[in-house]
Amino acid sequence: MTAALDDLRGRIAACRLCAGRFAATATAHAPRPVPWFGPAPQVLVCGQAPGLRVHKAGRPFLDPSGDRLRAWMGIGPETFYDLSRVAVLPMAFCFPGYDGAGADLPPPALCAKTWHRAVLAALGPVPLTLLIGGYAQRWHLGRAARPGVTATVAGWRAHAPQVFPLPHPSWRNTAWLNRNPWYEAELIPALRQRVAEVLA
Repeated sequence: MTAALDDLRGRIAACRLCAGRFAATATAHAPRPVPWFGPAPQVLVCGQAPGLRVHKAGRPFLDPSGDRLRAWMGIGPETFYDLSRVAVLPMAFCFPGYDGAGADLPPPALCAKTWHRAVLAALGPVPLTLLIGGYAQRWHLGRAARPGVTATVAGWRAHAPQVFPLPHPSWRNTAWLNRNPWYEAELIPALRQRVAEVLA
């Protein structure tokens, strides 16, 4: 890893800008940023924010959502966690916590405002970017994002082969997948082919 990237990762890992915000959540946890990127990756995974399991483990997508995402991509953990091949850039590097009802809180906008452009600039051009969920899609696509995740994902051909908008791979979205069979029938084969191409 280059010195500049190493320094950037270190500064992100040490970030405590949201300490007060997280202390006030139902989980009352301390920040634990999970930066995961190296030089010149072939795939950039832009998601929402780490969940509680990732917060505890310190490795992104180390949960059932990650298993599903890797299945969609057609790769295993050894490839996914190879920093020279795949980078992960969430809209927030820390677990945001739960609200009083036990639901995930949204990623604090301060995180992306502070770090996102610096990471993208340090990584340089990436052949394939996956935009997971509405927060990442709205930030990266801007006006090109359609209203709602379903519409944005349904319009994936407008962004491929450089960008693929995806729903969140959470198992809570199984009903969404059942309602939208075109996703696994049409988008997933194209995604796997593109992942294989850029990782070859």
